[in-house]
Amino acid sequence: MDSTSHSHKTTVNETTPLVVPAKDSKKSKTPLPKLQIGILITLQLAEPIASTSIFPYINQLIGELGITRGDDAAVGYYAGIIESLFFVAQALTVLKWSRLSDRIGRKPVLVIGLSGACISILCFGLSTTFWSLVISRCLCGFLNGNVGVMKTMMGELTDSTNMAQAFALIPIVWSIGGFIGPLIGGTLARPQDHWPALFAGPFWRNYPYFLPCAVAACLLVLALVMMLMFLEETLSTKHQPKFTSTTVSVSSSPDRESLVKNSMANMPLRSLLTPSVVIPMANYAMVALLDVSFRVLMPLFFSTPTYLGGLGFDPAVIGSWLALFGIIDGAFQGLFFARIVDWIGPKRLFCVSVSCYAPLMAMFPIMSWIVHARGEVDYAITFALLFHLVMIVIWHTTYGTIYMFITASAPTNNVLGAINGLSQTSAAVARAIGPALATSLFAVSKEHKLLGGNAVFVVLIMLAGGLRWLASQLPDEVQNRDE
Repeated sequence: MDSTSHSHKTTVNETTPLVVPAKDSKKSKTPLPKLQIGILITLQLAEPIASTSIFPYINQLIGELGITRGDDAAVGYYAGIIESLFFVAQALTVLKWSRLSDRIGRKPVLVIGLSGACISILCFGLSTTFWSLVISRCLCGFLNGNVGVMKTMMGELTDSTNMAQAFALIPIVWSIGGFIGPLIGGTLARPQDHWPALFAGPFWRNYPYFLPCAVAACLLVLALVMMLMFLEETLSTKHQPKFTSTTVSVSSSPDRESLVKNSMANMPLRSLLTPSVVIPMANYAMVALLDVSFRVLMPLFFSTPTYLGGLGFDPAVIGSWLALFGIIDGAFQGLFFARIVDWIGPKRLFCVSVSCYAPLMAMFPIMSWIVHARGEVDYAITFALLFHLVMIVIWHTTYGTIYMFITASAPTNNVLGAINGLSQTSAAVARAIGPALATSLFAVSKEHKLLGGNAVFVVLIMLAGGLRWLASQLPDEVQNRDE
């Protein structure tokens, strides 16, 4: 990042012209700092592995706690409470952590976040009551501001020429983590049943889900050690800038520049809420709301019996389709996202991807109609699901593009943490509301036959129309903060 910033300074000598000729409109792409980006991506990978490792056994664990009193239908309700409270806790604190990272640096906040995630996952594995599960997940939400801080560091390590290339890596990380995490949880849960010779002690009978939590905690510890040893601080006021006698700097002295940046970091949040910041933030919150609603509706629709308008898939088939969606989605984002941004621009790509949400939702009632018309789930549903996959891949380019707009909206790097914290807070609130809203609308739609049982999809399509209008309010180009 130092080399990037110095590239905008002018070398002084006797032949320096008084009037500098205009630069080419097409800037050359800055190489990514591969080591630092690689470490940051590794840190991001540890978190989805830990958070998704509980998914394969959470329903079984809740059933064994006896909180549902034998009512299997209520298991999903309690599992939803646990996940929603995590996002509520995160929404309450993520902004504080991001603001703190603007003052004390990014690395100390990451240390706290990774340590909190490690402690909370161990507590989860040792939980024997429903409320201890809730407390452990809330602890993770309260202590973990890493998502916003890592995006901040990603923005500080890049510029407008290579930002798309870097942010394209984030969906890959979550796809890989979403694959490895459930694999760890499903394979290592209840080890005394699978490997009785190795796990025959009373500890494993009392805490049958501790092993996958311990493995996830070990990955978090490794990530923490790697970060402490190799990751460099990116907050400019926490490392000494290099100045030479042959460069002309905008600021009169390093001390004055540091003073100005520190005052920016401590400025009131209200002064940051300008239209250029609020519009990308509102887009991100709507994307998070619509996406989490889709993510909870998809497996629900897959598992709903055909006579109620679903596909009636068993868990193995659902898992196979979700795994296929995740792998292809992540591969596409990594291979093609940056190229598409370079080709058509971030705003146009965002508008196109937002427009794909309506057909994405419309495919649910279309698949219900296909099953009703043909009387069975056959190859026609397979083709419909493959079209669904195409829409999912295009829709998910919204994340990479909106991250670029949020990062570029910061007037300086020293308030980038606060802006990412605000956006992550709004997204966490949306993700806390989305699952309950979508599943409740789905149940009411089916129970009362609202719009033929499809009212939930109509409501979400209308919300997507609002997002399409918000997308039109984004700036035409991503602002370069270095200029």
